Amino acid sequence: MSTDIASIALPGGERIAKLGQGTWEMGERASRRADEIAALREGVALGMTLIDTAEMYGDGATEELVGEALRGLRDEVFLVSKVYPHNASRRGVERACEASLARLGTDRIDLYLLHWRGGVPFEETVEGFEALVRAGKIRHWGVSNFDVDDMEELVALPGGAACAANQILYNVARRGPEFDLLPWSLARGMPVMAYSPVDHARLPKRSPLDDIAAGHGVSVWQVALAWVLRARGVCAIPKAARIEHVRENRAALDLKLGETDLAALDAYFKPPRGKRALEML
Repeated sequence: MSTDIASIALPGGERIAKLGQGTWEMGERASRRADEIAALREGVALGMTLIDTAEMYGDGATEELVGEALRGLRDEVFLVSKVYPHNASRRGVERACEASLARLGTDRIDLYLLHWRGGVPFEETVEGFEALVRAGKIRHWGVSNFDVDDMEELVALPGGAACAANQILYNVARRGPEFDLLPWSLARGMPVMAYSPVDHARLPKRSPLDDIAAGHGVSVWQVALAWVLRARGVCAIPKAARIEHVRENRAALDLKLGETDLAALDAYFKPPRGKRALEML
């Protein structure tokens, strides 16, 4: 399996892996720790060098797991973490970042995201992010769970146009962003990072995914992931806590869905015909 995988560009031109690794719910059970660390390291070896985490996950335990998994690999990875909205004030974001850096065992975060919109004015968060960039604590900043109106408000602020990415819920069963948010992002060269690209394993028990999977000799989850990865300007961060699952995810990047496959999915998981509020998990 090739380790030379597709990539997409951040607004400044830096390229990141189109298929990365999520870590939500990892690091929370000691019995799974060794498998989870092995899975993350295998993913890096396979070229899935985009790794996403957050201070919220496991109350910091997930960042600690990621830090342990990346020992000796840090320079090979594009590391993403996220700050709670209630920690996103001008000074609060700096304190939260320092705590994340300590748990991750690194001197920098490559992309630092506001996890979702809270009560802190955007101006304060942007000021805090920009201060962290100047200090070398983070290299880029962005947001998560922001809809078009949120993005328009953000980029209109002084410094707001520096936003490098938006991480959202997007998968074959939740296609609302296709109506406006994905085109808005694509037009501005701003990547969309799809979390829960197989809908947190909640896809229908029976759908065209099953027939397509059987036709290609793959799993339903691989078809769903390949469907997300086909989109321009979109990268995906599925979670995998076992080496075997990581390898399945990596193989999905090489799965090419045909026009008949895509038409069958469109007929069942209908694309949006109007605005839908951005969903969150």
